[in-house]
Amino acid sequence: MPDPEQDRDAARADLCRLLAACYYEPGREFEEERVFAALRAAAARVDPGLAADARRLGDAFAAARLEDLLIDYTRLFLGPVAAPARPYGSVWLEADKGLMQDSTMAVLALYAEGGFEIAEAFRELPDHLAAELEFLYLLLFRCAQARLAGDDATLAAAADLRKRFLEAHLAAWVGPFTAAVAANAQTDFYRALAQLTERFIGTESRA
Repeated sequence: MPDPEQDRDAARADLCRLLAACYYEPGREFEEERVFAALRAAAARVDPGLAADARRLGDAFAAARLEDLLIDYTRLFLGPVAAPARPYGSVWLEADKGLMQDSTMAVLALYAEGGFEIAEAFRELPDHLAAELEFLYLLLFRCAQARLAGDDATLAAAADLRKRFLEAHLAAWVGPFTAAVAANAQTDFYRALAQLTERFIGTESRA
């Protein structure tokens, strides 16, 4: 019989990986790769509230025009001027809201501790939300694999790093960030993405 804890660990990792993908530029590959069906399936194995949020997200994507999503994505996250929800940790953690600040260096140190390397193809800053979610995915996946193997030492080390990363970085800025997305989004998709992100990170912070 499958271990419920192992299954939930794996589902949390899958949900995190798919959520990170939603913070890249929207495209038809989201539908072609069945991102939202997979996200709903993972969320349903974690929490009913997350499952409902994931369903709304997929429905919002299906109902939207891609052009409208691209416009909203650009306006929210990129600009061209005064983007209201810049997806970088330092913008929300530093007093001057600058990029590549002390908080960025600190998160890079945690990446190094976890053996996480930014892919060369990734053209964003290291504290971009997608990168931080992908690091969290790595730690959740490592926890799931360690639990499956009965490797208590690796499980404890990955769980400790995950807790420190959430407390010092991701959970510390995702609240104001998602509030800014929800307040400024012009599409249901990005409002739903903000809600799912906030709920998921809140769930992880309490785990």
